[in-house]
This record gives sequence, structure tokens and C-alpha cells, in this order.
Amino acid sequence: MTAVGTGTRHPVPGRLGHLDVLESEAVHIIREVAGEFERPVILFSGGKDSVVMLHLALKAFAPASLPFPLLHVDTGHNFPEVIGYRDRVVARHGLRLYVASVQRYVDEGRLRERPDGTRNPLQTLPLLETITRNRFDAVFGGGRRDEEKARAKERVFSLRDEFGGWDPRRQRPELWQLYNGRHAPGEHMRVFPLSNWTELDVWQYIARESIELPEIYFAHDREVFLRSGMWLAPGEWGDAKDGEPVERRRVRYRTVGDMSCTGAVLSEADTVEAVITEITASRLTERGATRADDRMSEAAMEDRKREGYF
Repeated sequence: MTAVGTGTRHPVPGRLGHLDVLESEAVHIIREVAGEFERPVILFSGGKDSVVMLHLALKAFAPASLPFPLLHVDTGHNFPEVIGYRDRVVARHGLRLYVASVQRYVDEGRLRERPDGTRNPLQTLPLLETITRNRFDAVFGGGRRDEEKARAKERVFSLRDEFGGWDPRRQRPELWQLYNGRHAPGEHMRVFPLSNWTELDVWQYIARESIELPEIYFAHDREVFLRSGMWLAPGEWGDAKDGEPVERRRVRYRTVGDMSCTGAVLSEADTVEAVITEITASRLTERGATRADDRMSEAAMEDRKREGYF
């Protein structure tokens, strides 16, 4: 086996390649959760990390069906291509999908729109209430340690308190891949099977496994405007301001989320192999390059995680 792309690592005969090792570790984590917890759920946004995580979970239990449902926190400002992809995947595999709607909370007056129109920070309350209402005791997330400094602090099994909050001082050692799932009533565990993966690993695995992704991950022509060094798409949540001309550019997205704060990158990479070549040369993580909500402060992500965010 040879991995795809510029960052290829050649396996030593008789040993597993690096993608096999990562896959084996993730499958072990997913099966461990199935054995330790009563009501796990997989966070699924239709983004590449959650797509790979779902692919691994399906592999972990094949030929049986997936024993966990999916949960999507829908901001109401998602890319239409991603929502369409999400629904196709759910139908194809006969999966159960819970949707926590930010729009419903706004309509009911339980959440208030932010002045900047961004809804990513509004996802925490719908997420936590859905977890509590359905008594989910383990929540799979697609976070990786190379994405952002706060995520680099997190263990594979990350304990959340009865309010969904994260305290880095309560992190438990995970020596020899031994995971401690103990939690008190009302607490739950966030579980990150892709903790040791990088963005390049994810894309090489997508290439190896021929995993379908939403088309916005590949270069396409789109109307965008430039704000604070990021190419954003106009929409009902906020259009370009004076001095921000809307242009038609060839772009792709490295990550997907709320359209109001997720930027595109100029790109001609329209195949998996071309994307692998492009990110191999990149010096910025996808969140650092394309997520405006992570630029609010140095501790923006950590502050939200303490409140119960992903």
C-alpha cells in the first residue's frame, strides 16, 4: 500500500502503514465507546472530519448496522451543498439523525442574533439541551489536535460536567491507549477518534478509501467578497459592505460551518490529489485560514469549549 500525494510515507515491509495505524486506533476507540457507554451519538456536520469519522464507525461494526445515531447542530446558515450531502448519506446508510436547530431557538426567543450575524457561538445551547434531553452519555466529535491550540489540549476521552463545560484540569491520563469513561450522573464524555490525525492524513485517507465529500471542498466558481483577508460568500445573514466588491472567483473550502464566518481559499484544486498537493505546501491550519469566529481572540475556542462547545 502506498498513500496518495506529495506527503507519501512508504510502509516498511511487514508493518502497517501510517494510515492503517490511525485507522486501527480510531476503530479501537469507537468500539471502546460502544462497550463502555449506553447512549453514544456521533456529531455529523457533513464536513470532511465528521465524514471520515462516520466512515470509520461504519467500518468498525460492519457488516452490522451502525449502533449510534447522528446529531447535527444546524445553524440555519449552512452551505446548501453540505445539507444535501448530509441527507444523502443518512438515506444511503439508513441512519438515525437528530437535528438541533439554532433557527428554532432564535424563533422561540431563547437565543438572540449576534450583531455580526454569526451563529457558530449560538450552537452551544441547542447542543447541550439535545444531549441532556436524549441522555447521550458519549458524544463523538471530529476534532483534531493540529487544528487549534485549545483542541491540542484535549484528550481522546474528554469529560464534560453536568453543564457541558470542559475543564482542562480534569483531563485524565491515557497511557497505553487505556481510556477512562467513568462519569457521574449528568456528566458526559466527548470522544475524539481523530485526535492523532492531521489534515493531510484525513485527505490521504479520503483518497485511499474513495470517500465522497461535499463538492464545495473542491475548486469551483463562486461569488465572494474579501473581508479581513478572508473570502466570504454573501447571503441573507450579511452581504458585502461598502468597499467590499463582490467578485466571481475560483475557490474551495478547507472546512465547512456557518456561512457567515467560514471563508474560502483561492484554489484550482478540483481533485483529491490536487487538494493533497495544495495543503502539503500550506503553513496554516484550515481553521486558522478560514474561520473568522476563531479570530475573535487568542482564547476564543478555549472559552467556548469551557461553555460546552465542540
